[in-house]
Amino acid sequence: MVKNLVVVVGRRKTAVARVYLREGSGRITVNHRKFETYFPIEEYQIYVKQPLVVTDFLDKFDILINLKGGGLSGQAGACRHGIARALLAYSEANRPVLKANGFLTRDSRMVERKKYGQRGARRKFQFSKR
Repeated sequence: MVKNLVVVVGRRKTAVARVYLREGSGRITVNHRKFETYFPIEEYQIYVKQPLVVTDFLDKFDILINLKGGGLSGQAGACRHGIARALLAYSEANRPVLKANGFLTRDSRMVERKKYGQRGARRKFQFSKR
C-alpha cells in the first residue's frame, strides 16, 4: 500500500469520479490516459484544476482518476468535486478556501425523467380538439 494515499468519490449529474491522491510531481491521469488527452477542451482542464490552483498544490500531488458515466461536462465536474474532497481529506486546513469557492458542494442538478403519456419530461403531445 502506498503511503499518504487518499481515496474519495466525486459526483456530478450521472458522472462518478473515483480520485486517488498521493504525493508526487503533479501528474494527473484519467482512465489510464493523460489528463490533456482525456479533456481536450482547455475550459474543462482549467475547471478540473481549480481546487489545486486555489490551494497551491498544483505540483505537489499525483492524481489518478477513474471516471464512469455522464458526458465530458459532468465528468469534469465530478473530477473537480473529487479532487476538492481529496484535498480536504488530506488536510482539514484546506476547508475554508475550498468551501469559499464552492468546490465542496455537490452539484445535484440532473436531467428530469421522461413521464409516460408525454413527449418528454414536461413537454406534452399536441392537443387536438377535433
